[in-house]
Amino acid sequence: MSGERKNDQHDEYDRHDQYVEDGGRSGHDGVHGHDGLHGHDGLQPQDGYGAHREYDELADDDVRYEPFDEDEGQDDGGAPRGSTARRVVMVAAGGVFAALLAVGGYGAYNVLNAVTDNGPSGGHQGAGTVSKAPQDPPTAEQAEAAAKEFLAAWSRGDIAAAAGLTDRPETARAALTAFQEQVGPRSLALTGTGRAQADSPSEPALGFRVKAEFEGTPDAWEYDGVLSVVRSQDGRPVVRWKPSVIHPQLAQGGTIAVKALPNAVSKPTDRKGRPLDTFPSLRAVLPQIAPPDGAATVTGRAVVLSGPGGGGSSEPEQLFVLTPPSAPQVKLTLDADLQQVAEEAVKQQSANGNPASLVAVQPSTGNILAMAYAPQGGFNRAIAGGQAPGSTMKVITAAALLEAGVGPDTVVPCKATTYSPRAWHNDEPGDFPSYTLADDFSHSCNTGFIDKGLEKLQPGTLGTVARDQFGLGLEWHIGVPSRDATVPAPGNKDEAAASYIGQGRIQANSLAMASVAATVQSGTFRQPVLREDAKRATAPGKLPADVARDLRAMMAKTATQGTARTPMAGLSGQIGAKTGTVEAGGQASNSWFIAYRGDLAVAAEVEGGGHGFSAAGVAAAQVLKAGGKG
Repeated sequence: MSGERKNDQHDEYDRHDQYVEDGGRSGHDGVHGHDGLHGHDGLQPQDGYGAHREYDELADDDVRYEPFDEDEGQDDGGAPRGSTARRVVMVAAGGVFAALLAVGGYGAYNVLNAVTDNGPSGGHQGAGTVSKAPQDPPTAEQAEAAAKEFLAAWSRGDIAAAAGLTDRPETARAALTAFQEQVGPRSLALTGTGRAQADSPSEPALGFRVKAEFEGTPDAWEYDGVLSVVRSQDGRPVVRWKPSVIHPQLAQGGTIAVKALPNAVSKPTDRKGRPLDTFPSLRAVLPQIAPPDGAATVTGRAVVLSGPGGGGSSEPEQLFVLTPPSAPQVKLTLDADLQQVAEEAVKQQSANGNPASLVAVQPSTGNILAMAYAPQGGFNRAIAGGQAPGSTMKVITAAALLEAGVGPDTVVPCKATTYSPRAWHNDEPGDFPSYTLADDFSHSCNTGFIDKGLEKLQPGTLGTVARDQFGLGLEWHIGVPSRDATVPAPGNKDEAAASYIGQGRIQANSLAMASVAATVQSGTFRQPVLREDAKRATAPGKLPADVARDLRAMMAKTATQGTARTPMAGLSGQIGAKTGTVEAGGQASNSWFIAYRGDLAVAAEVEGGGHGFSAAGVAAAQVLKAGGKG
């Protein structure tokens, strides 16, 4: 009979391989799996938070097989059926289980749930096993006394005594030990709360209240539980062991442990502490914001239920937070109100599929107050783009000419066509021989700027003024990756002519050109930043005061009488603007616009948007109306 594991009528247990697959201890609640210890392959992670393995050690000499008599019925002749059947029962010598526990992934502590529920027919666990002989159920008073004794033993940390007061002492001892070690409360108080709704009339149920306190945590973890009482084989009232004795949501195969929570993600705010994560243009920017140097991230800890829960869910659930995770918060220079206007302005101008961007800067500080771009699926063209800025570059060309001795009132004829030797034309048809430099600027005359630039400026002068006085070409650090403007030295007169009107090989973006407008307004280059602790670049030179004054006068004339008058209409106070229209190889021109109003400077560009005063001008004016001060 020693080699026989089943008979023809009772196919309950198979060979030892099956016993391992079914959980090691056939018929017993165990540490994991279906019934008992989960074999020698170890424990699989119960959730996506802990990528570790835990192993059970079982010594071969700790396992023995004992006959188990079936009494599940008789045949018609009264003879017992299956009387020769035997069950394989594993008994651990001394009732000792050892589990190697490892830490990893989500959890700094991950404990294996050592309880399952197989009902009263679960096999031998010692003297506390529920009797199969018919007995009267425990009385209410007996059940209350048994529950009280169990809770008292558990409260004082006497795991052996508490486990001995259950119908499965070995399983209960493993589970209670795991709870104590892996949840690790400093103190545990369990108090009976009276009779509860019983699952069965033969098993009186009692409610109880758990209060667990932890080191370093001012609040206590409190929850309510229910346990039922049955009679053991020797007739004693004992607690029926179930996973829910530990916690009402704990089910077969689940784990409950103190685990490390994922590190908190720093969520930068605007300059007033308001959230920014709802703005489409900032979704890719905010994750790039690093915490301040030396700032620490606090790793949180919580009691976490993993694996199958009481409701059948396998999603981990935080039952109690011991230490909430925290990350240092960063206030950006952005203004949420202005950001909302910028987002809407760009959205309107890109509605027909035209890529667009806008940046707003505070001239007195260099702080970036808003940035927006479209389409959202592309790169952030507002700060990382590189395009020819068109006639908005004439601000820097005008500065170079003023420093070369050309005055705002110096006559600089605006021809219909000029040559470098390449032929150049204007948007405004006709010859205007009496135009001054200020007139050429306000009417955006290409030929006048090309002729006077080729006459007065040396190759490379434009790039020097752009770098030394406006900061274009320096290496900027705004707080997130950005692209610096480039103003390369021309290789010939055609390239020089193109650079004087912002075309050719010059590359800039809305960030760079908003800074140009801000430098004119304040008279000083202040590198734009998204965070005030960013390391700013410093221009080696300074815009001469008289040049800054003349530039402001020319930009004011452009805003009130020149090409920018339509979008700037109705704006009061200190205003100035410059339009830009960039040829795009036979396609619709790219629209550029830079302007300021009070302590607010804006640059906008719309690819294929046409003339500068149209698409880009409309977008920039919306922001100036909302945020500029007269």
